[in-house]
Amino acid sequence: MPQHEFDALNLIQTPVWVISPASERIIFANATAIEVMGKSTLDEMRSGNYSASAQTSLSLYVPDLKNSREIVEIWTVCRDANLAPFSCRVTLADFASHGEVIVFEGIAPGAPTGLKASRSASYQRKKQGFYARFFFTNTAPMLLIDPAREGQIVDANLAALNFYGYSHDEMCSKHTWEINALGRDILPIMTEIARLPGGHKPLNFVHRLADGTTRHVQTYAGPIEIYGDKLMLCIVHDITEQKRLELELEQAAQHDAMTGLLNRRQFYTITESQLPTQQQFSLLLVDTDRFKSINDVFGHLKGDEVLVSLARTLEACIRTEDYVFRWGGEEFAILLPRTPLETAMQIAETIRVAVSRIAIPGLPRFTVSIGVARREQSESIDELFKRVDDALYRAKNEGRNKVLAA
Repeated sequence: MPQHEFDALNLIQTPVWVISPASERIIFANATAIEVMGKSTLDEMRSGNYSASAQTSLSLYVPDLKNSREIVEIWTVCRDANLAPFSCRVTLADFASHGEVIVFEGIAPGAPTGLKASRSASYQRKKQGFYARFFFTNTAPMLLIDPAREGQIVDANLAALNFYGYSHDEMCSKHTWEINALGRDILPIMTEIARLPGGHKPLNFVHRLADGTTRHVQTYAGPIEIYGDKLMLCIVHDITEQKRLELELEQAAQHDAMTGLLNRRQFYTITESQLPTQQQFSLLLVDTDRFKSINDVFGHLKGDEVLVSLARTLEACIRTEDYVFRWGGEEFAILLPRTPLETAMQIAETIRVAVSRIAIPGLPRFTVSIGVARREQSESIDELFKRVDDALYRAKNEGRNKVLAA
């Protein structure tokens, strides 16, 4: 989508960000959004001290947004030189030039409504009436909280007591910040939640149980008035297993199954969204020499063993800030941030020598050819990759087991 088609968003005072769910790159931010961000990055706002969300990866929002599910995130921004929570409404849009994008729209701050404590200090649970039946018979853990008293827990149903492992008296002696892994940083978030109409949509936190273990939870909270007490009802869902499965799926999506290295998709994600556009870096393209003959003579299992050994050797040769990827087949790419060409050549030569010394029982020694290039100013990733591929091709043609620069 041409940039001028976003210009209308600069005319509104509400901060708006248009973001790619795949690369998590900001496609457009209006003038108000840029002012709100200051020098912060999207990742810093989403993962700050006062940040809360229902998903870590933006792409995971897409199915829920397609089903018109209401989603809110709370970011950490800088206001008057101090960090503060900032709420955003999340929606999905579709543009011809960008496909599906996620739109974050800032929610204007308002005064908390209906949450000033009245008689909550003397709150007494009752066993009759609709609220009592709803609260005490529900199988989901529920907490009744007074946000006006630093998140004092004033009541908990049986499911909550079983989940957290406390007696009723122990549970009601605690504040929410004592069970939340964020500690007192949860208090500004609670204040921000209180400003949202009808409370907040699902947000994920880590809660601490009585035995010291932690669980990933998804909470729903909203204002409620019970027997004259103006409180907040929090419904808790244990999503620990879901988070574990999501992490496994994320790992599988980012890594090559055989070698465990980052995959080609992650190469583009890192170069497009995580490396500053002005940052210079070098790239190595490593190809296993005569790999087809290894497969043909010794079999594919031995060929796989070569690739795994090569992957471990590449990892051992790079620095902590470098990235190594399985590009495909017997090719590997290595990204060297803030690295001049001379240093990249030295690293490539170290790799070439280390690979030549790999000994695998039942196999002859093997070698690699390596192309090296340093990214030039304003050069696209595809242009850089063509240069490094050309250097690798020359290394192959000049006898293999060589390192050549573009």
